[in-house]
Amino acid sequence: MTRPVISPITRIARRADGTSASARMVPEETPIALSYAGTTHAVMMASPADLTDFALGFSLTEGIIAAPEEIDHIEVEDHGAGIDIQIRLKDKANTRFQARRRRLAGPVGCGLCGIESIEEAMRAVPSVADCALTVSAADIVQSILQLSKKQPLHAETGAVHAAGFYIPRQGIVMAREDVGRHNALDKLAGALAVAHIDGSLGAVAVTSRVSVEMVQKTAALGASVIIAVSAPTALAIRTAEDTGMTLVALVRGDDFDIFTHPTRITPGASQHVA
Repeated sequence: MTRPVISPITRIARRADGTSASARMVPEETPIALSYAGTTHAVMMASPADLTDFALGFSLTEGIIAAPEEIDHIEVEDHGAGIDIQIRLKDKANTRFQARRRRLAGPVGCGLCGIESIEEAMRAVPSVADCALTVSAADIVQSILQLSKKQPLHAETGAVHAAGFYIPRQGIVMAREDVGRHNALDKLAGALAVAHIDGSLGAVAVTSRVSVEMVQKTAALGASVIIAVSAPTALAIRTAEDTGMTLVALVRGDDFDIFTHPTRITPGASQHVA
């Protein structure tokens, strides 16, 4: 069973010349459970597309696996009310994951999940300080411009985020969309892993703000540059600084702000693929 990713709705459109009933396409969002060894680990509201990429990317960016080869198989089960992605880990990865679950099991008395969960949220981020990638000002502008052309769902609905992977002199080589910004980045991570594209070769471009989770997931890819349309949070900036990541945000035409590690941004221009 394949679920629709967008659906038509009828709305009342008010315009300068009056009101009328008209159709508009809107994105679907579906509860999607990510389950390991038969136990639900997380439930996300997400677009019901690219779900194998989602499962693989989430597993990688959340540190559940270190490499795609640690997954035995992925099965997508539609249960009507939602979708359950069953992920089976190979023996060593499963043993490591079960130990992690036991470590994170804590008392729930104050609305939080114990100090272990706070530490998990602020887990150590892989350093990308040694990555030799440089990008030009033209690359930054092109990454967002090209990403805007790889958003078919957003073009129809105006309500979907995107994450893309930009390689200098090649352009956006992969992009994924989702109603959730984190989900779009996870799907991108999974797609890059399937295509065997090394994250250190390019920059992550996103249509959203940059929260700390977006920095964490970008670092998990091995990418040393994140480029965003919207603003970053203070914690995202501090985390990017600490992990050696260049954070560029508020890209508006030829204008943008560099918040961390500006030496990766060069004045020269690259040749781009349209």
